Amino acid sequence: MNVFLTKIKGDKLIWAVVFILSIVSFLTVYSSTGTLAYKYHGGNTEYYMLKHAIILFLGLVLMYAAHLVKYTYYSRIFQIILYIAVPLLLITLIFGQNINEATRVLYIPGINLTFQSSDLAKVTLIIYLARMLSKKQDKIKDFKSAFVPLLVPVLVVCGLILPANFSTAAILFTISIVLMFIGRVRMSYIFGMVGIGIAALAIVLLLLYLMPVENQGRLGTWKNRITTFVSGEGGDNYQVEQSKIAIATGGILGKMPGNSTQRNFLPHPYSDFIFAIIVEEYGLTGGIFIILLYLFLFYRVVIIVVRAPGTFGSFLVAGVGFALVFQAMINMGVAVNLLPVTGQPLPLISMGGTSIWFTSLSVGIILSVSKELAQNEEESENPQTEIVHA
Repeated sequence: MNVFLTKIKGDKLIWAVVFILSIVSFLTVYSSTGTLAYKYHGGNTEYYMLKHAIILFLGLVLMYAAHLVKYTYYSRIFQIILYIAVPLLLITLIFGQNINEATRVLYIPGINLTFQSSDLAKVTLIIYLARMLSKKQDKIKDFKSAFVPLLVPVLVVCGLILPANFSTAAILFTISIVLMFIGRVRMSYIFGMVGIGIAALAIVLLLLYLMPVENQGRLGTWKNRITTFVSGEGGDNYQVEQSKIAIATGGILGKMPGNSTQRNFLPHPYSDFIFAIIVEEYGLTGGIFIILLYLFLFYRVVIIVVRAPGTFGSFLVAGVGFALVFQAMINMGVAVNLLPVTGQPLPLISMGGTSIWFTSLSVGIILSVSKELAQNEEESENPQTEIVHA
């Protein structure tokens, strides 16, 4: 154990949170994929258990590798990747696989996984914004030289994500605004950016109501989800009702691991509504524990942001860390019917492929900054003394 602890660097408490969430993920995904296994693999539940275990393990390997890289290298690397991510979003819109009337994924042949290009674009845009905010701090109030280079990539990336994945585009747009606020961008510019977002949404809604129902496609899905959330009727409400049944029957201590009944009725119990299965099997106690883990992760992120070496490190951790915890809160808010159904997975817990790897990369980047912080503090506490010979 001591040998293992000496190999990992950075914030050990974040590592502990990651390992706990990974164990919860493994147990809950194994418990909730029974129906999926009977539908596609003749009841072979070990198939999904093994597949998820491999994906989790590779995610931890990626996290470990990412935390070894000096965080400043990500600034240049992801500036280049931005020019790859944007065309990939466009390719996904045109040639992506159609899932639930949305072309949001590209199929990776040979390994039976799908690649959601918006996951790459989300991490890339956050790191790009952190870089630009750091570089432009001396003239951050200037519109042309500071705000425009921030605004254009946000509008392009969110605009390309929007047609197929409204919730991801909205979350990424919100994260971008939060980062700009932290980065001291002039408030009038931020309000203007919010106005642009509202205007774009209004145009989309206008087009939605002008279109015939049969041609609404993904826009119709958004409309149905909002209508369902407000009225309490419809297909999405069925998901929420099953989720609430799972939470209600979980009680204080739950039904214990593997004893969920709602996994047989709840659509996507291993991804979108996995929090409901956690509460059903581990009770209100388990649900609160998971919430506290994410809040503790956010607390450690804030500490790193405040003490990070350099502005880029602070903006980087603030953006990536807020994105992880914000998405987690949205997923859990959907499960308890505080928010409309969004389709956002629970980071580090929901079953997935490349989405888990991008989450692991994000945590690895946070750990990279915390590693650098720890090294700097260690050097300041133990300064090298110069020996002067007479």
